[in-house]
Amino acid sequence: MAEQKIFAGPRIRRLRMERGLTQTAMAEGLGISPSYLNLIERNQRPLTVQLILKLAAVYRIDPQELQAETRSSVAALKEVFSDPLLADELPGDRELIDLAETAPNVSAAMLKLYRAYREQAERLSDLNALLAGEGRATALSGARLPVDEVRETFEHAPWHFPALEEAAEGFLGELEPGDDIFARLKAWLRREHGIAVRPLPAATMPNWRRRYDRHSQRLFLSERLSRPDQVRETAMEACLIRMRDVLENEVAALKLGSDEARRLARFELAHYAALALILPYASFHQAAGRARHDLAVLAARFGVSFEQAATRLVSLQRPGAAGIPFFLMEIDSAGNRLRRIGAQGFPHTAFGGACPKLAIHDAFAEPGRVLAQAVEMPDGATFLCVARTVDGPQGGFDERPRRTALLLGCELSYRDRVVYDAALPATAAVPVGPVCRLCERAGCLARAEPPLTRPLGLDEMVTGLSAFDFR
Repeated sequence: MAEQKIFAGPRIRRLRMERGLTQTAMAEGLGISPSYLNLIERNQRPLTVQLILKLAAVYRIDPQELQAETRSSVAALKEVFSDPLLADELPGDRELIDLAETAPNVSAAMLKLYRAYREQAERLSDLNALLAGEGRATALSGARLPVDEVRETFEHAPWHFPALEEAAEGFLGELEPGDDIFARLKAWLRREHGIAVRPLPAATMPNWRRRYDRHSQRLFLSERLSRPDQVRETAMEACLIRMRDVLENEVAALKLGSDEARRLARFELAHYAALALILPYASFHQAAGRARHDLAVLAARFGVSFEQAATRLVSLQRPGAAGIPFFLMEIDSAGNRLRRIGAQGFPHTAFGGACPKLAIHDAFAEPGRVLAQAVEMPDGATFLCVARTVDGPQGGFDERPRRTALLLGCELSYRDRVVYDAALPATAAVPVGPVCRLCERAGCLARAEPPLTRPLGLDEMVTGLSAFDFR
């Protein structure tokens, strides 16, 4: 196999300029002619193994850096051009390599500008949230990916869709009588549309949870899925068929800006419809009240997962039969926020959800255990939070399963109606904030960033508990 040629002209030229050498002087040190060095610097000749070893010996450089620098620069440039602001300007890999190799200083400057742009965008977003909490919302906006647009739409709207609830109840009446919703859904799909539901091994479906084959009229489900997830995927497919018009009307009402955003929204609304079908509103609402919203009890009683029961609780907001106005957040072990919904919209300004002292971050250390916590915001608002990890599709012996954590919350005034009240410690609520950038709690051991609203207290004679002391 031929070895990959290494063209590193700009880096060689930069090395020479940093040492204040002329081409003649550097060529003499490397034992080559100035004209040959000139061709190397213009990327018209690759570096030979002998020359690489000579560079390492004479100028004390690591030979691996000659390739690593380009790879790291190309990866960083890909991140820059993946920003929605530059969505129409995405270059190919060859262009990025050419830019990193022929103009490394320009590449470095672009990366610095992009990092500054992202930092300022995050600060503006935090300031916008702060102003919105004071009733002075601004019109700050920027280019967004379709997934961000969909997430923000659902975060700010109540997680309750009356038309989907009504359609789900009508659909439920068309199913054959029985207690096994999975069997009833499979019977309906076969009877009405000739679709057979069949599980397949993970080796046959390595990349899919669910796949509908229109030619063979079969709905394939991955054996990686738990039974509750298999039921939801089947219900989702059935809702996409039976409730298509209702789903399209709901998607249109969201007024999203692209076809991809509408497709993602349709997917989320189909999940909502599936849960409404599996967990009928009236019976689930009644059972939730009697069980004092014990998620483990509800999951076992209805044969669903912890995550499905928690998500369904958030949607119980029918006029005249409303439940507790819960909100829900899901994160991964790296702290990325995957989902935020609420009965009245996710409470961004009142709760935030990004404080490192929330129990949702501790849940990963105790998988499967329910953690209850009372928290108090800087303005005195108090919340009851319940956190627990949930696992995704099962992996193979050598695969790490997907694990995320859920936080289900409500105002602390509802504590008497929630079973987790008994698990709250007798001590005062944990003082938390919406996000470090907007929190002005002094002496916080968990603080990760200084507040935008206060100047840093830089005093060489005093060191506080936080790395970001402020005045």
